[in-house]
Amino acid sequence: MEKNAISMRGKHVLGLEYFSPEEIQLVLSTAKEMKTIIHRDIKKVPTLRGKSIVTVFYEPSTRTRTSFETAGKYLGADVVNITAGTSSIVKGESLRDTLLTVEAMGFDAIVMRHKQEGAAEYATKVVNHPVIINAGDGAHAHPSQGLLNLFTLLEHKGHLEGLKVAVLGDILHSRVARSDIWGMRKMGIELHFAGPKTLLPRFLSEEPGIVIHDRIEDAIKDADAIEVLRIQLERQKAGLFPSNREYARIFGINNERLALAKDDVLILHPGPMNKGLEISPYVAYGNHSAIQEQVQNGVAVRMALLTLVLTGGKQA
Repeated sequence: MEKNAISMRGKHVLGLEYFSPEEIQLVLSTAKEMKTIIHRDIKKVPTLRGKSIVTVFYEPSTRTRTSFETAGKYLGADVVNITAGTSSIVKGESLRDTLLTVEAMGFDAIVMRHKQEGAAEYATKVVNHPVIINAGDGAHAHPSQGLLNLFTLLEHKGHLEGLKVAVLGDILHSRVARSDIWGMRKMGIELHFAGPKTLLPRFLSEEPGIVIHDRIEDAIKDADAIEVLRIQLERQKAGLFPSNREYARIFGINNERLALAKDDVLILHPGPMNKGLEISPYVAYGNHSAIQEQVQNGVAVRMALLTLVLTGGKQA
C-alpha cells in the first residue's frame, strides 16, 4: 500500500488493537525516515512547528517521557511536561480537571501515562480538540513501546512475518506484553510465552497465534528474538514466586539458555532492567542485545506517531 493511501491525522493512539496492519506499517516506514534526523548533526526539522504537546505522567518514567519530549522538540513542536508530584495533582486535582485545563491552554496533543487501565480512553471522552496518546495505562497497553519493538525487529531481521518471538517473565502485569500481542500478531509474528504460572494471565490460552510453555527453554528454542519483561515488583502482591533467587534460577535468561535460540537471536527489554533477576548482565550487555538501540528507536517511532497524528504525515 502506498504511504499516502491512508491517513492517521487526528487518530488517538490508545492501543494497537485499534491499528490496522497498514497503519502499523505506515508508522514503521515513517520511523525509518525519522531515525535519519536523530543521526544528523543538527537534530531539528520544522515538521511540527506551531504545534504544542503536553506530557501528563501520573507514574514515574525515564525512557518514555523523555523520548516523547525529545521527539516533539526534534520536530519543532513546543513541549511541556506535567508530572504528578510537581503539579496540582498532589492537591487533589482530578484527572478530568487536569485534562480540561491543558485543553483550555490550546495543546494539540496530550501524551499521558496513568496507573489506571482505560485512563487514556477516558481522556478521549473528556477533551474535544487534543489528540490523546497513551504512554501506558496500568497493565492494559503501551502502544508506542509495542511499535518500537516491531521497528527494532524489522531493522534487524528485514521482515516481520514468520518470526518466532519468545516473551518471558511477568506477563500478567505487563502492558508491553499486551501491546505486543496485538501488534506482533497483526504483523504475522508467532508468539511464545513462558514464565511462572502465577504471572501468566488466563486469557493467553484462548488467544490464537500464541503458544504457552511451562519451561522457558521450550519457548526460547530456535527463537528469532527474545523479549524479556521486567518483574514489576511494585504491582505485585506477595507470593507470586518463591524468591528472587529462585526466579532467576528457573526463569531468568542467561548465556546458557540464550544458546538454545537461533545464532542471530535478538534480545529486547522494555526497561528498566532488574539485572540478575529476569536477565543476566551478560545477556543485557552482550552482542545479541538491542536494548539500548530500542531507546533510540523509541524516539524515532514517537517522532513518527506525532507526525502522523498531528499532520497526517505531511512534511513541512
